[in-house]
Amino acid sequence: MVNTKYIISNTIAISQSIPSKFKKLLVPGRIHHILVTGNLCTKESFDYLKSLASDVHVVRGDFDDNLSYPEQKVVTVGQFRIGLCHGHQIVPWGSPDALALIQRQLDVDILISGHTHKFEAYEHENKFYINPGSATGAFSALDTNIIPSFVLMDIQSSTVVTYVYQLDLATQEVKVERIEYKK
Repeated sequence: MVNTKYIISNTIAISQSIPSKFKKLLVPGRIHHILVTGNLCTKESFDYLKSLASDVHVVRGDFDDNLSYPEQKVVTVGQFRIGLCHGHQIVPWGSPDALALIQRQLDVDILISGHTHKFEAYEHENKFYINPGSATGAFSALDTNIIPSFVLMDIQSSTVVTYVYQLDLATQEVKVERIEYKK
């Protein structure tokens, strides 16, 4: 069985702010689970994601008022333990060493974090780290050149195929990159 994940991090109401080119790719029923690295900000944003997939996992971002969202979460999919955290707790933000500490504390194979709004994916000490960026292209204090992005993961047995969708703001074309991680 193939489990596809949709991962997003943003800081404003997403249902109104996701570029139309991305919305066309997000078809209800084709996504099995949604992993959110925080900053949904509104119930409408959560409801939009629930319309895409019934299984939605959310951690609290620095702009979320919903205290029922946990700071961190671990989700098991097949052979993989996947950790989620927003990333505002990481000092300095996006630091590979600080992220590796969280990965070890959560004892996960894949750590998904956000907050910087900039896509990043890399393997370190046989673990996989993903920052899906911001599907809305939300402002970042770290970088003024934010490219809207989101990530889909296809998990099969001991392999994760990650598809990164980035919107080229100059041409308004969606570019897709494929990254593979094996456990």
